[in-house]
Amino acid sequence: MSATRVGQVRPSQLLHTYGPGSLVDLPHLSVLVAGLDAWGSDPIASPEIVEKRLLAAVRRRKGFEQVNALRLPPHLAETRNPLDDWARVGVPVAVFPRWLRCPACDRIAPCDSGLFELKPSPFRPEQARYLHTNCNKTKGRAPPALPVRFMLACRNGHLDEFPWVAFVHRGAPCAAPVLELFERNQSSRADDVMATCKACGLTRSMVEAFGEAAARNLPKCRGRHPHLRAIDAEACTQRSRALLLGASNAWFSSSLKVLAVPPAAAPIAQIVDDLWPHLVAIPSKEVLEYARSTNPLVRELASYDLDDLWAEIELHKTGGAPNVDEDEDLLAPEWAQLSNPAHAVLGPDFQLRDVPAPAAFKLIVQRVVLVERLREVVALVGFTRIDPPGDPDPTGAIAVEAPISRGAPTWVPCAEVRGEGIFIQFREDAMTAWEATATAFNRLESLSDAHQRWRQRRKLLPTQGWPGARYMALHSFAHLLMREVALECGYGSASISERIYSRTGAHPMAGVLLYTAAPDSEGTLGGLVSLGEPANLERLLTQAFAHAGVCASDPMCAEHVPDDAEDSLHGGACHACLFAPETSCERGNRYLDRSFVVDTFAETGLGLFASP
Repeated sequence: MSATRVGQVRPSQLLHTYGPGSLVDLPHLSVLVAGLDAWGSDPIASPEIVEKRLLAAVRRRKGFEQVNALRLPPHLAETRNPLDDWARVGVPVAVFPRWLRCPACDRIAPCDSGLFELKPSPFRPEQARYLHTNCNKTKGRAPPALPVRFMLACRNGHLDEFPWVAFVHRGAPCAAPVLELFERNQSSRADDVMATCKACGLTRSMVEAFGEAAARNLPKCRGRHPHLRAIDAEACTQRSRALLLGASNAWFSSSLKVLAVPPAAAPIAQIVDDLWPHLVAIPSKEVLEYARSTNPLVRELASYDLDDLWAEIELHKTGGAPNVDEDEDLLAPEWAQLSNPAHAVLGPDFQLRDVPAPAAFKLIVQRVVLVERLREVVALVGFTRIDPPGDPDPTGAIAVEAPISRGAPTWVPCAEVRGEGIFIQFREDAMTAWEATATAFNRLESLSDAHQRWRQRRKLLPTQGWPGARYMALHSFAHLLMREVALECGYGSASISERIYSRTGAHPMAGVLLYTAAPDSEGTLGGLVSLGEPANLERLLTQAFAHAGVCASDPMCAEHVPDDAEDSLHGGACHACLFAPETSCERGNRYLDRSFVVDTFAETGLGLFASP
């Protein structure tokens, strides 16, 4: 396997945008990210991240019961010499599509056909390219070959090359095909892109690979996972669909994430827990003393008493360290710390500051906590194609989550980012009283019915999964405040995320966390926390509620309620008032309605903050 470097991406992009099975569009190449089997798990290049709650959540997923570690993508610090070891460490990729096109003569052929020659560039890896050295349309300088912009995919996560030879010849190839791909004019529409065989003269328009004609002209899916170099044992029942290279629906990540909340009561227990992968093999106190003075991975232990450290390590080795319940949900530990900041266990990546709630909203808002430091850990567990996880096609079928490794994975890739946030806790008595009045409104029943229809179309139990009026109000409130915060805090709207704490019963929750978590310094600039001060937050809430009362799309927006023919899960919400970027909303802009927060044209008296 070639070790040619062809580019670079950030670790967080390998989970959200360019994970296993995805395509990376480089300046001169299009490459497919390989599965975990090819990544390797070197403890130096790919260190383990300790986050027990997230690991437990990954193990609860079907097919991931055997996972024993969360690891960062492989990476070594760069040096000036591109021939050093760091240049050979990274995420393996393969050229895809393998069919390339010469922009000068329009010839297309596989990259390994001998027509094109790879020219690596170790000092500038982004300049690696294929050249058509024998092009008859240029003199002297060989033109760079570009990837063809068509491929096949299906809703079961399979990906395949476009069948150029069979497509042009309508299933009966000539003896020695010589293919070209050209455009009849500058529109770049599918009906202006023509594929032809110079050997036999057959020509076909690419428009026949899209729309209703695709069912007749494209082959059945072959069940291929090129990122794993594998073919599904069972025949795929989905039809192939032609996709353009770079299409946004070619890859959707399926991931789990948690906020890293310190579980240990003592600082020394917490740091041993965090560094446990580097401490588990230390055999004696003397070795520990030497390691913490020489090993940069555990150098932060130098400020702790040696005897106390060794006692804590022995406690971990004997199983006395606190464990995470495999059935524990991800939100409860976070709620316990955020809703009780005076007794929260703080750490270097978890800093809380309690501030007074805005006076104008003290009857509903109980507490505001400024999260001055937080850490978010995200683990990738799969991906889908054509539709995002959980979204259906017109028939109601849900996209199948594709594997990220050939066999059952023993580890999954993760990324950790740091940031800041604002936590707002609502009074439980106010929420309970409001929920009792919300049941009298038909809008709540209409949305509940839409939820049941949505699940029935996907062959799921219709009585499960309904978040309730409390969640609708908290979620809509979060989106309203998020829009105001994005205008003032200095962060892009897509950099602000939400976490909704909504639960009734014996251990109720009612709170919202808006936070930013970025892989660079942008995540901790302090702009978001400063807006949580009482005067600033009161002003932002007042503005948010004023803007929510009237939408630019009213009255259609305010009056919207899903009907039997509509497959949506929101009421009075649209891109002009409530919808947030995909990276910000935890529910894909579902379960939103302005009427659950303030009075609107269509509904008065229902909103949590509606006028009395």
